[in-house]
Amino acid sequence: MKKGLFVAILSLLSISVSAQDVALKTEGQDPQYVETIKGRAQKIVDGLQLNDAQKAENVRNIIANRYFLLNDIHSKYDKKQQTERDAELYKHHFELVSALTLYLNDEQIDAVKDGMTFGRLKRDYQATQDMIPTLTDFEKQQILIWLKEAREYAMDAADSKGKHFWFDKYRGRTNNWLSSRGYDLKKERDAWMKRIEEQKAKEKK
Repeated sequence: MKKGLFVAILSLLSISVSAQDVALKTEGQDPQYVETIKGRAQKIVDGLQLNDAQKAENVRNIIANRYFLLNDIHSKYDKKQQTERDAELYKHHFELVSALTLYLNDEQIDAVKDGMTFGRLKRDYQATQDMIPTLTDFEKQQILIWLKEAREYAMDAADSKGKHFWFDKYRGRTNNWLSSRGYDLKKERDAWMKRIEEQKAKEKK
């Protein structure tokens, strides 16, 4: 009985150690590209302010490996193979979060997602609220839901242009929806710009 328990403990320790050891998957990648991606991933990790150096390295490697995978997938298919490309992207989509949950909480994982998508979710969400201060809680919730959807798509985009495309696409959806609910977006935007100019004028005094 004791021997069996000892073996089980060793087995659990072995799993724990292997789970904490994440290697960079650089095979077939250009060395210069690898260094660029490592730097990009490290910048995201630095924002998390993790105290454990080994954990930080593992998280960096998970993020970097994600970039390598996305690059491989997008490089594999041409414009006529978008269906096949999207199918493979979807197949691997949830792997990033699954890997990160070993080291990060939900808030930190969201920070990683924001880091990989230029922080557009928070900026767009705040800008919409600033532009239309009278948004209801329901409207804010719906806008946030769509921004989170946009972020999921943007995370799998091939480049910055593709990432911004998804947020712009969902911003269009949001604007159409708000217009259908009676908001005059031009009027709201003009009033917002006026408030910004007035605030700047106050700060100069």
